[in-house]
Amino acid sequence: MRKAVMFLVAFTLFAGGCSKEDQVFTPRTEVTVLGSTALLPLIRAAAKDFMAVNPEVSVIVSGGGSITGLYQVAAGAADIGASNVKPPARDPLYQGLVDHVIGVVPFLLITHPDVGVNGLTQEQAFDIFTGKVKNWRTVGGNEVEVTIVNRLKSSGARELIKDIILEGGEFTGNAMVVNSDGEVRDAVANTPGAIGYISAGYLGDSVKALEYNGVRCSERNVVNGTYPLVAAAHMYTKGRPSGAVKAFIDFITSDSFQIRVKRMGLLPVSAVGRVGLEKSVATP
Repeated sequence: MRKAVMFLVAFTLFAGGCSKEDQVFTPRTEVTVLGSTALLPLIRAAAKDFMAVNPEVSVIVSGGGSITGLYQVAAGAADIGASNVKPPARDPLYQGLVDHVIGVVPFLLITHPDVGVNGLTQEQAFDIFTGKVKNWRTVGGNEVEVTIVNRLKSSGARELIKDIILEGGEFTGNAMVVNSDGEVRDAVANTPGAIGYISAGYLGDSVKALEYNGVRCSERNVVNGTYPLVAAAHMYTKGRPSGAVKAFIDFITSDSFQIRVKRMGLLPVSAVGRVGLEKSVATP
């Protein structure tokens, strides 16, 4: 049994540019993808786009967080680990993982609409997430108590916020903790005074996206480096992929699918070099 709550979605696979005769899969081939909830919409959209030419292949998609995805693929319990962070550099468990970058993920600080602020500086966000600021009036907002909605330690988004905003510091323990980007959005929307963080693809009308250090999250600002809350989107495999696993990754990185990436709040692979892979966060 894999250590994750599995959302089973069966899809047929077809690698862009290959005919059915080019692909030879074993009957009932299974590809398991596990990890970042920020990347779930992208992975699901890619899978849904595959042509039904190989009905014997199914893709099993699950969340659980980036760090869980890295562990599961390194342990051989998943074919692909979807992650917004890099694996620990010195841990022998993760030696031999192969990185397939599939795009760039911008992240947002979001609040309940009642807090009365349009943006936060790094210092203000630091003070909020470490528990120093307890009321929004302290940072120019309304007289509303702050409620922090945080992610589990298995979350790549949590590592991103810890690395960039807290500069390695620790979150306050006085927080609501949830499992996914979607749960963060919903909890913030339904909790007066709440603040959290999500990938841009999960933003909806129920919450307010904040500027960070006076900069709005946009493609232009991500690419020119003025908006820093971004990470590379990775799919890791244990060794070089082949067969259906390779076909699935090839499809996601194909030009025909990459043109859809921006509709899901991400930037395509072509933007990775302009943004800089150093913006990916290494796990501790």
